[in-house]
Amino acid sequence: MDMLKGDQIAEASLTDWRKLAQGLHARYLVDDFGTGARFVAAVGEAGDALGHHPRVSIGKGYVDLKLVSDDAIYRDDEGTEHVVEWVTQQDVDLARRITEIAAGHKVEADPTSVSDIELGLDTARSATIAPVWAALLAGSAEAQGRGTPGDEIRDATGRVPNLWFGDADEHETPRQRFHIEVYVAPEAADQRIAAALGAGGTIVDDSNAPSLTVIADQDGNEGIVCVDMSAAKKN
Repeated sequence: MDMLKGDQIAEASLTDWRKLAQGLHARYLVDDFGTGARFVAAVGEAGDALGHHPRVSIGKGYVDLKLVSDDAIYRDDEGTEHVVEWVTQQDVDLARRITEIAAGHKVEADPTSVSDIELGLDTARSATIAPVWAALLAGSAEAQGRGTPGDEIRDATGRVPNLWFGDADEHETPRQRFHIEVYVAPEAADQRIAAALGAGGTIVDDSNAPSLTVIADQDGNEGIVCVDMSAAKKN
């Protein structure tokens, strides 16, 4: 099934969901664990009917859901097809059904609170070092290049954050190579950035804001607040 572009996701008007990194994310607020479990059970039945299921996490007062397809088709500029992890129509269809289920269970969504973390490592030798990180993070060589045309490390069970590799000059002066990417909903980005600045952080680069805002702590360590504006609903 073809991967969906950002504007296609935006046109779907998924009120409870936000596109972060590769997938659709939603958080539903629940009064107690039993309510959350019953809601998840109903979501499971809907997933059975569609032959597709979300990743689920339940905690005190919330149920977090992520929808992503493991077999989305991406075509590069040469027309070559790649199997990647991305949002497809089946994710959109299930997201809509889950929104209906949530309304029936009187469970409210809190889309501003969704978040996703990925790791970035700048290197000129991703193919050389990726096997080490696949072993360290996921314990499996299959994690290298899983769901991506590149060397990105992705654990099939989602136990650890994805690790992707950015291009870097082999002979550049030593500098910070690791950074954390924090994906948030578009309407939450300003508050997240303001909170970091209020805690003593500084903006290093906002030339690509609101999609990317680079923030440094007092020691110069950098993190990036990321927003997928392509999939955001246009007013």
